Amino acid sequence: MNARARFALITLATLLGMAATVSLGRWQLDRAAQKEALQARMDAQSSKHLVDGALLLSSADPNTLVDQHALLRGQWLPEQTVYLDNRQMHEKVGFFVVTPLRLEGSQAVILVQRGWVQRNFEQREKIPAVETPAGPVAIEGRMAPPSGKLFELGTPSVTAIRQNLDLKQMALQTASPVLPVLLVQTGAASEGLVRDWPAINLGVEKHYGYALQWFGMAAAMALLYLWYQFFRPSIHRSKDAKPHA
Repeated sequence: MNARARFALITLATLLGMAATVSLGRWQLDRAAQKEALQARMDAQSSKHLVDGALLLSSADPNTLVDQHALLRGQWLPEQTVYLDNRQMHEKVGFFVVTPLRLEGSQAVILVQRGWVQRNFEQREKIPAVETPAGPVAIEGRMAPPSGKLFELGTPSVTAIRQNLDLKQMALQTASPVLPVLLVQTGAASEGLVRDWPAINLGVEKHYGYALQWFGMAAAMALLYLWYQFFRPSIHRSKDAKPHA
């Protein structure tokens, strides 16, 4: 391969590498912008007025209330409590305890993620002791979409200990219409449950960091290309051109 062809090949490879890394950097900036917009929406939602049962039941789409704070009144259906397995808190594995709450003045039910409890690893099928008050209750929390699903082998369980929530299954189980949103209960630990929910971190800074790395790689390619193709050969030519003693 002659010098001209080698120069063209190196130039093309450098340009392609720079185009790819700059594109990846811009994609990371786009992801950061999307997450910043999502964070702004979440902040705006959390600053809105408190959701109560009347507002929740009258909403054409309860999902529009996600991230708002709520105070809901109703009555627990303790016999329908579900223990979501393999959930962590404070780096320990246990259950998220979810109990249906029949809303006051309605037959509708909302699933309440009441808190976390550690499991018994010696008796893995043992249900942890959790208190569930009888009679009318008022529950404070944050409106949320249904829990994300974890990988599950085989047929989904319908026992008290489950890997995931299935709203259709819960509707059959409670013989009631189940709202398509979740209430994550907040407040101090009580009833044998811990509620130290982690703050939602969308990882915006991570995307800016990745973008900086990609742009840095593009800049490094450009500098190396200029050094090896122009500056270094020019220095060598200057040295060779000096008269010998």
